[in-house]
Amino acid sequence: MTTTADTMVIIDDTTLRDGEQTAGVVFSRREKVAIARMLDEIGVHELECGIPTMGKEEQDSIRAIVDLGLNARLITWNRAVISDIEASIACGVSAVDISLSVSDMMIANKLRKNRAWVIDQLRTALSFAKENGLYVSVGGEDASRADTAFLVELMGIAHELGGDRFRFCDTLGILDPFLMYEKVAALRAAVPELPIEVHTHNDLGMATANAIAGIRAGARFVNTTVNGLGERAGNAALEEVVMGLKLACGIDPGIETHRFHEISRFVGTASGRPVPDWKPVVGKRVFSHESGVHADGVIKNPSNYEGFDPAEVGLSRYLVLGKHSGTSILLERFKELGIVLSRQEAVRLMDRVREKSQEVRRPLKDRELRRLYRYSNQSATVAQGRAACSDLP
Repeated sequence: MTTTADTMVIIDDTTLRDGEQTAGVVFSRREKVAIARMLDEIGVHELECGIPTMGKEEQDSIRAIVDLGLNARLITWNRAVISDIEASIACGVSAVDISLSVSDMMIANKLRKNRAWVIDQLRTALSFAKENGLYVSVGGEDASRADTAFLVELMGIAHELGGDRFRFCDTLGILDPFLMYEKVAALRAAVPELPIEVHTHNDLGMATANAIAGIRAGARFVNTTVNGLGERAGNAALEEVVMGLKLACGIDPGIETHRFHEISRFVGTASGRPVPDWKPVVGKRVFSHESGVHADGVIKNPSNYEGFDPAEVGLSRYLVLGKHSGTSILLERFKELGIVLSRQEAVRLMDRVREKSQEVRRPLKDRELRRLYRYSNQSATVAQGRAACSDLP
């Protein structure tokens, strides 16, 4: 699918804001700077880099990122309050997200206000931001539970006052991709002049699917976090959204994906949230093959059982010897260890490998495979010697 500057999907990564809001996660300034640099180097278009109103330490971290002179646009998160926006201006950013609760549930039970108050807050905050030359995303907190007509009214006001886009937030992660598509498409049709951004949470395990559904419905901007960090069950994962767009949708957002594994590991360590081996796209074992049929197919042609080349995300293929393995994978795996087996040797070893794997209840490690090979050779040598002795007169 070809894209132009007006249709290209923009990745706005919020690892440094929503990602750090994961319970118990705190990035140091050095880690924030390193994460910002890496994301910028791979071509992420925007970085939501913090919440200035949190205080001096947060402001100093944001300024340190601003001072890097990155290519990515830096944006900060703000309530629809002038003092918040002033704190962002003082940090040196040129773009802000102004967030308002937009569902009747939150307006009544969180803010203890009404829709008229929300509209007044939007007008005051957005006017102030535009008077100060800022790029503005108007963030609709809990938009997924909001009245569509009210969202259209807010988007109309945002467009009228110079807002640059509207952030549709599935704050509680309650939508499925079909409803996400319907809601975003309806807003896109109602106010086509104002670009839409989608912000999805993973409470039902559908953050990535919902993010992609929003883009298919016409959203141009999408929020992500590395490894899907975020409050509660997290946000849409950067690596999943980008690869999903490329492979499932034919949309290339222009991100250099070969460093995904590196960035994922760094953020996993910095956040104290190690990346599971089976994490989609970046888990170190997502290109592991054990089943005899699958492994044989991969050996013959990786495309048989791999949707994309593991090197595309900085990983490599891994052939596992275990209970379900066959002789083809055993031959290939031992070749990787520098041991060339005959077909007869492979058949002899296979039973031992399966037996040992079931005993330890996991795939066998390299040292265990070498040990089994040595033991098998010794056993074969002894057997040959005994056979030779039995032939003596």
